[in-house]
Amino acid sequence: MTTLVPTVKLTPEQITFFHENGYLSLPSITTEAELALMREAYDRIFAQQAGRAEGNQFDLAGTDAEDKAAALPQILDPAKYAPELKDTLARTNALALARQLLGDEAEGQFDHAIFKPAWHGAPTPWHQDEAYADPNQVYRYLSVWMPLQAVNEANGCMQFIPGTHRLDVLPHQSIHNDPRIHGLEVAAEVDVSHPAICPLPAGGATLHLNDTLHYTAPNHSDHPRRALIMMFGVPPRTREELGLPPRRFPWQEVRHTAREERARSTQSRSSRR
Repeated sequence: MTTLVPTVKLTPEQITFFHENGYLSLPSITTEAELALMREAYDRIFAQQAGRAEGNQFDLAGTDAEDKAAALPQILDPAKYAPELKDTLARTNALALARQLLGDEAEGQFDHAIFKPAWHGAPTPWHQDEAYADPNQVYRYLSVWMPLQAVNEANGCMQFIPGTHRLDVLPHQSIHNDPRIHGLEVAAEVDVSHPAICPLPAGGATLHLNDTLHYTAPNHSDHPRRALIMMFGVPPRTREELGLPPRRFPWQEVRHTAREERARSTQSRSSRR
């Protein structure tokens, strides 16, 4: 297997901007040829609803009913279903960038893909990624969000509230306060009237920390919006070992989704084999 070498390196000014604002935008982390291969794989697994039976494909913004078109389809661990998404220049560059920003301990932690269908792809509401995580852990990770086509406000580019990475996890709730919906939205009063809006060419990327508030608008274009998200971080530590008080994320405790039911069913079947 060919060992890929990073082709992108951050400047001191970019590193300072990231740590001051909690996000960064870059024009390119891959090549046109690689993007074409990645789009083909991406579209194939979404057309197949790959991973649905095990709970890895689901509607992030809806109740995930079998007889209803998904408003915001998502696939967890997409390289499991399309291995060509794994060993890429994009991932090589993303890891190198994460290590520049978080240190050499940073490793890949989690990937997912979010698809906004043409004309009716739902918004991804304002939220912090850590609101999805284990409240008993202390985290430091970032997400590298890469569009597979050009993005702007009309089709759902990333938007951030600078400086919110310094906040603790704010109160969240399921979208529309419906516990059947997997996706979360911030449920606290936050001024989002002056976001940093980050249009990108295909193969560009934004990077943001685990507590940076972010949002993407609905897709009002006549083409689908494809985004691949690669997450990298240093090993988490428990709040107990750091002498921090316990915390709860009550929005996780009340959530009950079809996706979770499918995942539990698959795990139960596997354990009986």
